[in-house]
Amino acid sequence: MENFVVSARKYRPSDFKSVVGQSHITTTLKNAIKNEHLAQAFLFCGPRGVGKTTCARILAKTINCENRQDNGEACNECSSCTAFNSNSSFNVHELDAASNNTVDDIRNLVDQVRYVPQKGKYKVYIIDEVHMLSTQAFNAFLKTLEEPPKHAIFILATTEKHKIIPTILSRCQIFDFNRIQIQDISQHLEYISKEEGVDYETEALRLIATKADGALRDALSIYDLIVTFSAGKKVTYQETINNLHVLDYDYYFKVTEALLEESISKALLIFDEILKKGFDGHNFLVGLSEHLRELMVCKDPDTAVLLQVSETAKSRYVEQSAKSPYSFLLSALSICNQADLSYKASKNQRLHVELVLMKLAKLPHAISLAAVASGEAKKKA
Repeated sequence: MENFVVSARKYRPSDFKSVVGQSHITTTLKNAIKNEHLAQAFLFCGPRGVGKTTCARILAKTINCENRQDNGEACNECSSCTAFNSNSSFNVHELDAASNNTVDDIRNLVDQVRYVPQKGKYKVYIIDEVHMLSTQAFNAFLKTLEEPPKHAIFILATTEKHKIIPTILSRCQIFDFNRIQIQDISQHLEYISKEEGVDYETEALRLIATKADGALRDALSIYDLIVTFSAGKKVTYQETINNLHVLDYDYYFKVTEALLEESISKALLIFDEILKKGFDGHNFLVGLSEHLRELMVCKDPDTAVLLQVSETAKSRYVEQSAKSPYSFLLSALSICNQADLSYKASKNQRLHVELVLMKLAKLPHAISLAAVASGEAKKKA
């Protein structure tokens, strides 16, 4: 039986062009390699799962490639690239600062730096989670980081840049990695599904991408979970929301429809159904606020691009947005926001949400009364 390899490892990028959603980083690094403008120390910072360590490894492989391509990419065929791809390269040293964070660990590293590479041009030292180093270890590292031997390059990676002392920051070329866009993650999941022969629903992949919150590694972990659940056959939207315990957006459309009809009973019955399915009232409030926000951005074609949903869902949002007046959406968002802030302080949280729904259901009537009163006041004036 063949050992299973998780998607995050199996589809880990091996060159700059396959890195997802970080073109501003990969373009700069490729240009630095082509023009031989390599800094002696790099600091890769950003949230988890966005490609910091991956880019560090690709950079380490590329600068030692014996037959580098014209576009700055490694050939993946020479002896150096082959050794790197098989994790047997002597020119790349990875250190986990979380478990090697003392002065003695850094002194051992500094002693290694003096030795020139037996083969290749550079020895690359990748230090992951560098913010975990103690202050004394940082200070012991300063001199070497500022004036390393010509053959040594340091690549530091961290999720918490603010914990790194300024004297270290000033000695590094800093690269800030972005959270990966939902569209980019979704397209990458589509590519993997095709490679693995897994059928998929676009809605499901987009939901996984949204749930990952900008971290591709998290998205791939969730994807593996859903594929395993479906026995590798098909990733469906329904199975995905069941596994991730996410409330189907269809409920928000139903609730909003009931509110626009001023039907308190319908809104309360839908909310009761949601609670019976095991969902939390606070999550419902947050989701309703997000739904109202999506309806708001659909109002203007210029802001419609902010709507990151599938084309099927987009048509539903546009349709319901046309039925929802600006005044209703703005007032409803304000009420939901206040309810969100005060939810945890409430003793009866179910009643707290139900009161919100009652207020929202009577909003259209209150707005029309306010408009009539305003018109009468103008006539008298």
